[in-house]
Amino acid sequence: MTKLTHFTASGEAHMVNVGDKNVTSREAIAEGWISMQKETLALIIEGGHKKGDVLGIARVAGIMAAKKTPDLIPLCHPLMLSKVSIVLEPETETQRVYCRATVACSGQTGVEMEALTAAQITLLTIYDMCKAVDKGMTIESVRLVEKQGGKSGHWKRS
Repeated sequence: MTKLTHFTASGEAHMVNVGDKNVTSREAIAEGWISMQKETLALIIEGGHKKGDVLGIARVAGIMAAKKTPDLIPLCHPLMLSKVSIVLEPETETQRVYCRATVACSGQTGVEMEALTAAQITLLTIYDMCKAVDKGMTIESVRLVEKQGGKSGHWKRS
């Protein structure tokens, strides 16, 4: 196992120096789900929610979150993102909404945290918009699916 990179040899937290790394094309994909009552999902799909387009607003929140990741995660580097894409798919058979967040940049460090943050905030926004009708919603399995670029190359969840 490799060592944790956000700590010095004496165990102090620090921001990793990426200055000597090559600029490469990087992309990360994260996913997650939010499960809910059948009636809540129907409101979202039919556009009958009094707060408006739940999925549209959640998509914008996820994009904004990816851009704000270094403000939320203390040791993340600010990155010039070239792409943030949020795909939301209602799954009526399982009473949940699937979220897939894809983030890309050309840089010296990866965008995994930005993709994970985008997915999580997208799902939290759905929760926030629908909590008045369904407080029992559950956010599930937010995880990295794939990452490309950089020294460690390509990784894909099996």
